[in-house]
Amino acid sequence: MPFLGQDWRSPGQSWVKTADGWTRFMDEKSGGFVGDISSFCKKDDHNKENIFNTINYDVAAKKRKKDLLNNKAKTQYFHQEKWIYVHKGSTKERHGYCTLGEAFNRLDFSSAILDSRRFNYVVRLLELIAKSQLTSLSGIAQKNYMNILEKVVQKVLEDQQNIRLIRELLQTLYTSLCTLVQRVGKSVLVGNINMWVHRMESILHWQQQLNNIQITRPAFKGTTFTDLPLCLQLNIMQRLSDGRDLVSLGQVAPDLQVLSEDRLLWKKLCQYHFTDRQIRKRLILSDKGQLDWKKMYFKLIRCYPRKEQYGDTLQLCRHCHILSWKGTDHPCTANNPETCSTSLSPQEFINLFRF
Repeated sequence: MPFLGQDWRSPGQSWVKTADGWTRFMDEKSGGFVGDISSFCKKDDHNKENIFNTINYDVAAKKRKKDLLNNKAKTQYFHQEKWIYVHKGSTKERHGYCTLGEAFNRLDFSSAILDSRRFNYVVRLLELIAKSQLTSLSGIAQKNYMNILEKVVQKVLEDQQNIRLIRELLQTLYTSLCTLVQRVGKSVLVGNINMWVHRMESILHWQQQLNNIQITRPAFKGTTFTDLPLCLQLNIMQRLSDGRDLVSLGQVAPDLQVLSEDRLLWKKLCQYHFTDRQIRKRLILSDKGQLDWKKMYFKLIRCYPRKEQYGDTLQLCRHCHILSWKGTDHPCTANNPETCSTSLSPQEFINLFRF
């Protein structure tokens, strides 16, 4: 009996033996037989036209659905796990290795941005990926990246906090995409070029929304920051880790402008971010012959990276090679699991997947 399947792996057709010979069996729902292919082709032109119209309609519908998912996908098509196993090579028990895109898909970053302790960590990770690792992500990981970025922007628009941080992230991503789109012939991006143009338009729209934010003064009539004693105001300002925040705070009121110029404040900020050796290489004297710590700070941040400190980070268990957020229990077989975990900075997280 001939094998008349779509290809050699298909189960073939159903045939029955009749008085005239073997006849192909129609689908059970139709309740009849089909003699041969030519009998099907002898139908009137009207039926043929309906068939072809149906086929064209299905193809067009599938294409529109695919474009919609590529351009405006909001749902994440993967599991969100509390911890993942990081394997760097193939073994008899496991084939392949864990990539940055796989870790980015599987770890729960969507919930992490809602936690104030993890927000800055995720934003810094998104910025590092935008700078150099965007092309190493798979297609679904790149889509996930844009979905998480949209959630970050929406959170900032609602809370009106960390506006400058997200502006810098969007500008970094847009600059990287402009460079990558020009090299589209080298297949550096996954997906159609129109899809990436649409994403770049979304970035410009988000930037415009951030620029239009107008922070309204709260209606609270109680004690304000300027009503506090000067020692408390200085104590609060010393907890700001970014010098640009001090400059912005000094522009609120004349009294705060005087406090934001305090030399001891800028000295502690320099000593917090940079080592003594780095500071000695960038000494700047004021007109009075004293060290100008404010100018030194802004010169140092152009030469050296600032110290990064986060409320919560990802951690790697050196014993079982499991990656998870701090405080997340994982099936560790070590006697003292607490001593085996190492906190990872965003850059260390990315370096973990460079083989």
